[in-house]
Amino acid sequence: MKFIILHYSPFKAVWDWIILLLVLYTAVFTPYSAAFLLNEDEIRMKLNRDAATRLKNAETSKADPLVIIDLLVDIMFIADILINFRTTFLQNGEVASDPQLIAKHYVKGWFLIDAIAAIPFDLLLFGSGTSDTMTITGVLKTARLLRLLRVLRRIEQFAEYGAAVLLLLMVSFTLIGHWLACIFYAIANMERPHLKAKVGWLDNLAQTLNEPYLPNDTTSGPSIRTKYLTALYFTFTSLTSIGFGNVAPNTNAEKIFSIFAMLLGSLLSAAIFGNVSSIMLRLYQGTEEYNEKTESIKEFINFHHLPKSLANRLQESFQHTWSYTNGIDMMSVLKGFPECLQADICLHLNRNLLNNAAAFKNASEGCLRVLSMKFRSTHAPPGDTLIHPGDILHSIYFIASGSIEISKDDIVMAILGKHDIFGGDIRDKGPEGKALYTVRPLSYCDINKIDIAELKEILRTYPEFAGDFLLKFQLTFDLEKGTLAQIKTKGKVEDETLRFIRQKRPRLQCKRRNEINDGNSRRKSLLSVQSCYAIQPKQIPSIYIRGRTASRQRLVQNVTLSPIGDDQVTFMSIW
Repeated sequence: MKFIILHYSPFKAVWDWIILLLVLYTAVFTPYSAAFLLNEDEIRMKLNRDAATRLKNAETSKADPLVIIDLLVDIMFIADILINFRTTFLQNGEVASDPQLIAKHYVKGWFLIDAIAAIPFDLLLFGSGTSDTMTITGVLKTARLLRLLRVLRRIEQFAEYGAAVLLLLMVSFTLIGHWLACIFYAIANMERPHLKAKVGWLDNLAQTLNEPYLPNDTTSGPSIRTKYLTALYFTFTSLTSIGFGNVAPNTNAEKIFSIFAMLLGSLLSAAIFGNVSSIMLRLYQGTEEYNEKTESIKEFINFHHLPKSLANRLQESFQHTWSYTNGIDMMSVLKGFPECLQADICLHLNRNLLNNAAAFKNASEGCLRVLSMKFRSTHAPPGDTLIHPGDILHSIYFIASGSIEISKDDIVMAILGKHDIFGGDIRDKGPEGKALYTVRPLSYCDINKIDIAELKEILRTYPEFAGDFLLKFQLTFDLEKGTLAQIKTKGKVEDETLRFIRQKRPRLQCKRRNEINDGNSRRKSLLSVQSCYAIQPKQIPSIYIRGRTASRQRLVQNVTLSPIGDDQVTFMSIW
């Protein structure tokens, strides 16, 4: 359909922001023009009537840029009405693009407000040079402020952002103060010629600045800038309930206005302070929840008299999990959404895991969605124990980041890193096996795991994927059988080897081992090369391994190579 604009199109978004800026311009300059500049126009008109001052005024007068800008604003507002008559809208969740339906919807909605705000009163009353006409024009132009009602609807989408709400509150407070300053000046300027005693704030200001109003000189008195700043200063002191008193209302009209300004200021202050308190509460809500859970853990430790080592592990595990999740439980959040949406979100969260594992390469989209729903994330600090010897191997573990140590009887059997897989073998048809090794993180680790029984059920559901998966799937380290996978060299052997060898050992682990080996000056450890850094024997250079303990640092030499398989190599070193 021709000449129909989609309400979500980039053009409509840019156009709405332009109109928003013009509305803000109108909100600032229309009251200012009606209160301050209208009097200047009347003075200029009186000067033009006098033959003696007409020529002088013609030489000094220049084109007013505000008149041109107001004309452009009127044109833009009229164009906005025409655009709104051709812009789609949502009706019962569907996009309505029928022109008649769009016109009816707009006429019943914002058309009346937009039409009143777009009337070019300056052009309609152009040529009528009476002061009453100019006053009426200035008052009617304030009808443009009705468009602010549409701005409020757009501002609602920023209500969830604390900084944006605070900024909007300050802008609103400043804008209301500006409007009140214009009204305060208009009241004083209208009643000043009719006062028998010169007691108004404008006369007091003129007397203080020694710039008095002269009876036959319409240009006498303080400048517009001075009068505006003084009026704005008074309204802000009234709205904030400060009231210095150097600018005070003296006439009845000024006092009535001041009472209204004080009442309005109390309401605005209450609204601003209430919103600021709400924003600060939201900012510190996470901190309060963290402190509350920390105190609960400390009370739990004290109540059950946990040993210091176990208490430290518990606290460090909580701190690491909180830093990773910020206290948000993903499963509890997803629970309230439809299952299809849950699958899409889980697929996005586990996309890297599914892409990097060769066994999942040929899985269909539906199979990947089901798999992603079954993965669970685990976060572990260094020194913690993920798996103890004798634990039942319910799951298969995929390392997303960090490195772990697999040991047996205090002998390190393997160091695994990112993208490595360990756990039980899914090919075993018997009951779930038991772990023969201890698994501890060497650094902060993020691990994804999937239950073996659930994975087998998925393979039975997708038999076309099962064959390819079982062919390509390979555990880096089988915790039940103790086998280490053989993977081809990836290059950069020396750098990668030194990187994992120089890892700092966790303090808890070092303390425990120092207690076990107290009095022993020599200790043997078997370090198996990480699977993704598998090395051929001829590629091993003569290197020095620098080991670190909790008490001191020692240089390890005399590295010996001891093959454990066909091409698999380990380091046998004396520490």
